[in-house]
Amino acid sequence: MATPGEPLPAALPPDPDTRPPGWALPPGACDSHFHVFGPPHRFPFAASRRYQPPAAPIEDYWKVQKITGLARAVVVQPTVHGTDHAAILDAIARSEGRLLGVACIDRDMTDAALASLKAAGIRAARFSLMSDRAGSRDAMAKLIDRVARLDWSLVLHIEPRFLLAHEDFIRGLPVATVIDHMARIDPREGLGQPAFALLLDLLADGRFWTKICCVDKISAAPRAEAAHGPPFADMVPFAKAVIAAAPDRVIWGSDWPHGNTFAPGRTPNEGDLLDLLGVMAPDQAARRAILVDNPARLYRFEGEVP
Repeated sequence: MATPGEPLPAALPPDPDTRPPGWALPPGACDSHFHVFGPPHRFPFAASRRYQPPAAPIEDYWKVQKITGLARAVVVQPTVHGTDHAAILDAIARSEGRLLGVACIDRDMTDAALASLKAAGIRAARFSLMSDRAGSRDAMAKLIDRVARLDWSLVLHIEPRFLLAHEDFIRGLPVATVIDHMARIDPREGLGQPAFALLLDLLADGRFWTKICCVDKISAAPRAEAAHGPPFADMVPFAKAVIAAAPDRVIWGSDWPHGNTFAPGRTPNEGDLLDLLGVMAPDQAARRAILVDNPARLYRFEGEVP
């Protein structure tokens, strides 16, 4: 994080040359985690942001969908917009029912404001227990009853050490909870690491879900491995394990436009990410569950599959 008076670190833009995956996505395939950034002349960034992202408007994401075959998506409020949801609400309103959203809320938001978010297509709230951003167990505890009254699910963005430290609290959450990004486990620690074992144990409880997402940031593998196989392949065993544990409660997200990515060569292509999902879930029925059935049930998309 930049110190006062210093310029914010500038994040890299998404790959401009999206390519289609090497396999056909099922009709109604849903990207359960992407963001929009601005454009800042319409939707200013929050003064509290940790980095300076390039503009990534919804129109650019729709091009990604068209190329890859993704039909539905869940737009997640990014930290660069704080609790001002104008950008994601605009995207949802213009999507003809193909987008729903995940909000970031705080104690200052009134019940009327939360009801307005629900009416506009928000279906979940996201909270962080991370070392590099705001968020605390106490703040979540003070808001969880309001999330339950809205009939929303919860997206928990958490690091391994916090997952372990707050196990009892997490097990007591009263709403369906998605453990974001497979708890950001470190693939170098192996399948037997305590945080991943706990994630698998949580998935034995029908309230808990997980999301295969952000593999480019979690992977310890060099991006150059793409010449020899799918990039970020060290995440495959972990994804296969969560799919085996809860095939009806795993979803997938692109994390477009990949937010706080700063290292050249680490920005993934959505076609590569979907090809990696094909390796993680080689069975067509599993792919359909992850991309169509599970997100439709969790986020309650309405209408016919597009």
